Amino acid sequence: MEQPSGGMRDSTEPTQSVGEIKSAESDAVAEEGKRTGLGYSWARASLLMMSAITVSRILGMLRDTVIAYRFGQNEWTDAYRAAFQLPDLLFFMVAGGALSSALMPIFSSYWEKDQKEEAWRVFSSVFTLMVSLTATLVLLLEVIAPWAVALLFPGFDRFRWEQTTVLTRIVLPSQIFFLMGGLMMATLYARRHFLVPALGPTIYNLGIIFGGLVLAIPFGIAGLAYGALLGAFVGSVVMPTWAMARLGSVYRPLFDWRHPGVRQVFRLMLPVMFGLSLPGIYMLILRVFASWLPRGAISALDNANRQMQAPLGIVGQGIALAIFPALTALAATEQWHALRVVLKRGLRLVWFLTAPATILLLVLAEDIGRVLLQYGKFRPEDTQMVAAALRGFAIGLFAWSGQALISRAFFALRDSLTPVLIGTAITGVFIPLCFGLMRWLDYVGLALATSIAAMLQMVWMLLVLRRRVPPADSPDREPFVRPVVLIGVVSLVMGVWALLLHPWLSVLTVTWQPNLAALVRIVVVGGISVAIYLGLTRWLRLPEVTYVQELWRRRWRTEHGTE
Repeated sequence: MEQPSGGMRDSTEPTQSVGEIKSAESDAVAEEGKRTGLGYSWARASLLMMSAITVSRILGMLRDTVIAYRFGQNEWTDAYRAAFQLPDLLFFMVAGGALSSALMPIFSSYWEKDQKEEAWRVFSSVFTLMVSLTATLVLLLEVIAPWAVALLFPGFDRFRWEQTTVLTRIVLPSQIFFLMGGLMMATLYARRHFLVPALGPTIYNLGIIFGGLVLAIPFGIAGLAYGALLGAFVGSVVMPTWAMARLGSVYRPLFDWRHPGVRQVFRLMLPVMFGLSLPGIYMLILRVFASWLPRGAISALDNANRQMQAPLGIVGQGIALAIFPALTALAATEQWHALRVVLKRGLRLVWFLTAPATILLLVLAEDIGRVLLQYGKFRPEDTQMVAAALRGFAIGLFAWSGQALISRAFFALRDSLTPVLIGTAITGVFIPLCFGLMRWLDYVGLALATSIAAMLQMVWMLLVLRRRVPPADSPDREPFVRPVVLIGVVSLVMGVWALLLHPWLSVLTVTWQPNLAALVRIVVVGGISVAIYLGLTRWLRLPEVTYVQELWRRRWRTEHGTE
């Protein structure tokens, strides 16, 4: 898979001091954390995850640049993107976040209760059972790949069907590696070790870059597939195995499917599987619709989606992954006040960071596509296609980011059924949206349908979660609605400024080399807009701006030995 490739009661209290917000261990969270042994700051863990994922996203952009330079945006790249459809289905249903997210709360529950032998028994049994099952499924899919590709892409001509089948067979075994890595990483997250799991996507992207620069010379487009397979093995098997060995982890082949913990994992797995996979399932559905569109449409949608996924992965998924162990531990010990505080702060921080990112993606879409992709065989008209799709995806960025955290709050509560029921209902709306908007707006309509579905799903899940978290003993005074509204207003002000500045810069740089001019516009418009955003939020005394600045200062002092 091309990894990246998710309700709080209102309060009108305006601000908090840095000391009050500097980490989730302050105030109620800190007090309850002392009793539970929750000995880490989700905020610092979030910063680590965001930093590591930032590196991965930068390499992901470089990966896309290499692909664009080598192959452009055409039937070859459509076949390469489509080759991940069948493996992605297997990833989302078996080897993806579903199983690891189901395992983490069970493993964590045993671990927090100092039942470490039972925790490792659950891990060993789940690992043995699922690796055996996934390997069998991979072999079966290798055999039926031609028929499966024809079924998944009914609009493909013979050339794209043949190429997609060949490439699919190359990348399918990577799903075994992703499964193994996902299970090992779940135990690392549960033990508050975040670095090695965060490096997995980075290694994966390096493998694809190596495939594009080196392996593509003898193998053509298949070199990218071989590079993806290599990156999956190193990033998802070699690195986590090394980390597990260093931490003294225990694994022995077991098929103890009768163990209560193992059975609980599998009971959680099915609904979690669909609940976590919906963002990926949406993209799989888009590829099916796009197979009827002109050549290059699948590639344009994939390129645009990954550009939107950069801030989503850095912010939404990074914070959600870091907070998930805290939510799991707090829910397991029924510390509902602390859990509400962590959720509110997490959501506010997610939207504080994604709101300006959304505005800049909308304003700078063409410039971003030109700087990242327009080299070699990638043409200006290809850039326009990607930019139009990016705007459709960017509108839903805040919803996908919030959903990443909200989903994990349900899983921490061991309620994995609600997200799947809501997601299934929204998918029933999403498919008709694709039909209607594709007829009206072509491939851009498909991107817009995704954003509309994401917004509907996030709002619905948030309303249900607000009622689902049990009431706390102490009053919940954590502000939520007012800061979120102010973030939206400031973002709109920033957007007006960016829209006024961008055309002026475009006229000023009209005679420059196109890629250099685009880079200058990104830096100047982005830099000034972010400065305005931070200045206004600081003037309004929103806690998140001071919070982020304090976290970076503390990280700097720690890294340079001044703290």
